[in-house]
Amino acid sequence: MGWHPTGGAPAPDTARGIDPRAVGRWQHPVAGDPKGRVQCDLCPRACRLAEGQRGFCFVRANHGGRIVLDTYGRSSGFAVDPVEKKPLNHFHPGSAVLSFGTAGCNSACRFCQNWDLSRARDWDRLGVEAPPERIAQVAAARGIPSVAFTYNDPIVFAEYAIDTAAACRELGIHPIAVTAGYMAACARPEFYAAMDAANIDLKGFTEDFYWKVTGTHLADVLATIDYAVNEARTPDGRHVWVELTTLLIPGHNDDEVQLHAECAWIREHCGPDVPLHFSAFHPDWKMRDVPPTPLGTLVKARRIAMEEGLRYVYTGNVHHREGDATVCPGCGEVLIQRDWYRIESDRIVVDPATGEGRCPACGTAIAGRW
Repeated sequence: MGWHPTGGAPAPDTARGIDPRAVGRWQHPVAGDPKGRVQCDLCPRACRLAEGQRGFCFVRANHGGRIVLDTYGRSSGFAVDPVEKKPLNHFHPGSAVLSFGTAGCNSACRFCQNWDLSRARDWDRLGVEAPPERIAQVAAARGIPSVAFTYNDPIVFAEYAIDTAAACRELGIHPIAVTAGYMAACARPEFYAAMDAANIDLKGFTEDFYWKVTGTHLADVLATIDYAVNEARTPDGRHVWVELTTLLIPGHNDDEVQLHAECAWIREHCGPDVPLHFSAFHPDWKMRDVPPTPLGTLVKARRIAMEEGLRYVYTGNVHHREGDATVCPGCGEVLIQRDWYRIESDRIVVDPATGEGRCPACGTAIAGRW
């Protein structure tokens, strides 16, 4: 466990313009290191940084003997999206989300579709001033019920995301994380307690795929998913709502053996009610030689997931009405019909006292936040 900037660490050098909130919350000095290096404990990379050095993510650096998030309070831009675009199909469907990100990433996905942000090396060019309180105020003023930390991975700007989440909650706004889940165990509790919902990428289901294609490790991501689904709680004691996404890349992570193994793991470790989204790949970044994912591959993956006992399985980045629909696992009734991200009908009956959703035809409880 690293030290916290308010828990006995040296005070930040405010004369250098460092916001105290930007000092990393998960770090420790490397004992006996002749270069005076400091280890970042936020993610499994455990970067050890000498004065002036930057971590793999590029946005966390050693300034004066402590690791600082250089992009704190700076955003790469904002957009208002439907919550289904995150994708979250069981979290206040049909509602709007204020989405934003920063720069940098701790993964190295060869297929990254936001590489201009995740691999950015000039956040001053990309960034606009956006303190946490201002983001929450803008969402509240525009009647937007949720704020999503997305585009690049919020893990690398965890302090900024946590503070923004707290400001959002004060105004009744839901914080949402869209993340690859490559996070160290010591950082998970504070990060996920700050979120009302998360979509976590499960990019494949072999260590070989993870290391060669994303530069990360499968076991760390599985541990994060397990924690987020089974242990993470909001301050009022509710489970953080979690959905999972797998981008299917032809010839890399779409074989039936891998899909069966993934879906069986989800059922056994997360339960059958965690929604799973299979999304279509399109050529980008360093994988432009790989063809787009055929619709048939997504349909096959959805069938396999349902055979493995998962109740809510969706297809994404394609036009597929069956894969867009939320179906009652009890009687098979279509409860929410979507056309891409647009909701055409929503028949879920919500108990105003408990917020629980049920099928109007058979009364089966429908997992989600309605």
